[in-house]
Amino acid sequence: MNKLKERRKELGLTQKQVAERAGLSWQVYQRYELGARTPIATTAIRVARALETTVEALYGIVENE
Repeated sequence: MNKLKERRKELGLTQKQVAERAGLSWQVYQRYELGARTPIATTAIRVARALETTVEALYGIVENE
């Protein structure tokens, strides 16, 4: 499960603000946050930057040790 909503709320941002930072419509961002869609890699990076974090942190990706 991704942590988009959790991170957005930590930053005190609205969905519209995150979407604008990432260069997306708020409707598209909302679908990502709800898990209805999964962004392609380049979009995931833009969303992570908008949320001041990494793709790995948002999507719970664990790197091999």
